[in-house]
Amino acid sequence: MEIVPVLDLKHGLVVRASRGDRHSYAPIVTPLSPSPEPLGVARGLMALHAFRRLYIADLDGIEGRDRNDSTVAALGAAFPGVEFWVDNGLSEETACRAWLARHRARLVVGSESQRDTGLARRLGPGAVLSLDFRGDAFQGPPALREDPGLWPEDVIVMTLARVGSGAGPDRDRLAEMRRRAADVRLWAAGGVRDRADLEALADLRVSGALVATALHEGRITPTDLDALALS
Repeated sequence: MEIVPVLDLKHGLVVRASRGDRHSYAPIVTPLSPSPEPLGVARGLMALHAFRRLYIADLDGIEGRDRNDSTVAALGAAFPGVEFWVDNGLSEETACRAWLARHRARLVVGSESQRDTGLARRLGPGAVLSLDFRGDAFQGPPALREDPGLWPEDVIVMTLARVGSGAGPDRDRLAEMRRRAADVRLWAAGGVRDRADLEALADLRVSGALVATALHEGRITPTDLDALALS
């Protein structure tokens, strides 16, 4: 079970995400960093554990403002051994390929931003698909949810209403997606509270989880992270 810490970026700072209500997100206050500046927060997270990946939700890009590309580049330079996954709202193939050519990162194709159902597959190993849900409503073209033939090797199941909520991961939905596609690597996003949740996800053959709040609040500890990495 792999843990992928999340950095939610808004106006150049890391913000505290809660239930997908992006207008209410405020700069994060965390014992891991003296400020919400992205490099400081990333260093605090990396001090907990030698994470292989970090996930960046570029909320400015997703909401149609200027993307935080300079911050993404700075983080990549600061942590050359880390693989970055970046969701920035891009949905047009030419722009996606140009972005990938400029950045040492993988592009997260969020279903809520998509019209082209085949984009994630055509981008190849540079792309990760995020299947985005608000409550029971899928955000994006229905075919992206229904047809695993459109999925790349890595698929995030993002339950936005559970992000930062402490409500627990959406195990039923993850189990549904696992039944649809036995071979893809599934990643859970939203609601993970503690090590017990992560162990339950491992039982569902989920490859890993995107986590923020539980790391900042210390409910998932370095000891937990080390044990999960060995499991």
